[in-house]
Amino acid sequence: MLFELGETQMKKLSIYLLVICAVCIGLGDSPLVAGPLANNNKPGTYARSIEQILKYNSKDIDLGTAAMIISEQWNDDVLGRQYIFELDKMAHKILRELKERGRNIDYKAIDVINDYLYSELGFTAIETADDPEDLFLHSVLDNKRGYCLSLSVLYLSLAERIGLELYGVVVPGHFFVRYDDGDVRFNIETTNGGSITNDEHYIEKFNVPQDSDLYMKSLDKRQTLGCFFNNLGNSYSEIGNIEMAMKALEKSIEINPSLAESRTNLGNIYLSKGETDFAIDLYQSALEVNPNDAKVYNNLANAYMQKGWTVRAIKFYKLSQSLDSDFADIYRNLARAYIANKNYDEALSQLNKAEIRSPKDPVIYYFLGEIYVQKEQLAEAIYNYEKALKFKADYAEAYCGIAFCHNINGEVDDEIYFYKKAISVKPEMTAAIVNLGNAYFSKKKFEAAIEQYKKAIMLMNDDDRIYYNLGAAYSNLKLYPEAIEQYVKTLEINPQNADAHNGLGFIYYNQGKYRTAWKHLNKAKQLGYNVDLQLYDAVKSRL
Repeated sequence: MLFELGETQMKKLSIYLLVICAVCIGLGDSPLVAGPLANNNKPGTYARSIEQILKYNSKDIDLGTAAMIISEQWNDDVLGRQYIFELDKMAHKILRELKERGRNIDYKAIDVINDYLYSELGFTAIETADDPEDLFLHSVLDNKRGYCLSLSVLYLSLAERIGLELYGVVVPGHFFVRYDDGDVRFNIETTNGGSITNDEHYIEKFNVPQDSDLYMKSLDKRQTLGCFFNNLGNSYSEIGNIEMAMKALEKSIEINPSLAESRTNLGNIYLSKGETDFAIDLYQSALEVNPNDAKVYNNLANAYMQKGWTVRAIKFYKLSQSLDSDFADIYRNLARAYIANKNYDEALSQLNKAEIRSPKDPVIYYFLGEIYVQKEQLAEAIYNYEKALKFKADYAEAYCGIAFCHNINGEVDDEIYFYKKAISVKPEMTAAIVNLGNAYFSKKKFEAAIEQYKKAIMLMNDDDRIYYNLGAAYSNLKLYPEAIEQYVKTLEINPQNADAHNGLGFIYYNQGKYRTAWKHLNKAKQLGYNVDLQLYDAVKSRL
């Protein structure tokens, strides 16, 4: 029985055959011009999966092949064999240049590689790794740009093809390349045209922890792949593929247990999923590896905030602040913790410091607005909410803040306008929908209020207060059966909702069901509700 290849597999097979043909007949810059490369017949060049790659000894891994397998896994349209052929052509070009200059394949080859990559081909570095595509070797070759890790993988892939012993080196938040033949050793900064840099530069700039068994060490190829898996996890996380992100980060931790960044990044995923305890464990283990990382202390504090442990969160925000006084997020987050503890003056102080460091951060102005609401300085609150909207026009929470200020001032029409603005940019913002319903309720527009409460229940069907509000709106329209239904649902969720008991007492009184009314009014009273005495006495007199 025959099987059929899919379209993608057929394309890849066709490219593979074309590459073989090109090699065999010696077209253009064919590898046959300069003979076999140093990685010729290395076991890793025959691998077809990452699982297969990781079964090899590190010396048998071909980094360029591994990187292309990962590219193919990332994007089905990538034809890895085509890019491997391109790497081979580049390596032969470097070998020819070395021969023409009369250079051996040793440290003197670095100038030739740098001239070829950065001057002739124009490879450049990007400042930040915002685009997940920039990690992958195929993208680096296509766009002639990359960041520290992806440019280093290109550099190392070429080195293994010409037979030059280079090593990857990782420090917190950065990756570079090292030449070390036992006699001569220096570092190569791939994001700066291959410039030569000493160890002290990296140790000081990246606050490298002492006595690390990974940072600043010459990595083997397996360890380099472990660093790549860390960044791969972040790339998958960026596109929302959390399952693949977690697998990549777990593999990174397995290969490099001392790479703190992998533990931190996996912790970030658990925190985003609400699995706070797992996140805390990972942050703590990351800090055991690198106790100098301000961002990890910040993330750990965020996890404690998520658990509602504000005092502990404040402690770790302060530790983060002591390690990096220019990290604006820490001041903002510390302010949030102080707001939760109702320490508004200290929160205000932290936000003022954050504003100096990050004057265009809309969250800072939103928190300032929240503080001024608590201080009952509503004009100042609105000013800061509007400033937040200046830097983030779709900031729904800031619109809600302004609406709330108008609510306090009794300006219901303005309140309604700003709640509508919030909902227009965040249609599933339940709090804004409920508050819009409440605003309509206050204007006795009960039909409009009912519409909003129903929308809110579609989004959040376990909040007893929304059902109560819906019941109250029906009651005001004297739609008592509908009101009773909503009050009963309220009490199914929260039997201690005194408002619902009082509402039922009122309706049952109007229906002449005095014993049932008496039961609910008494329950409301027991729960602390200030029951209308005239209603209470009227029901009692009819028993």
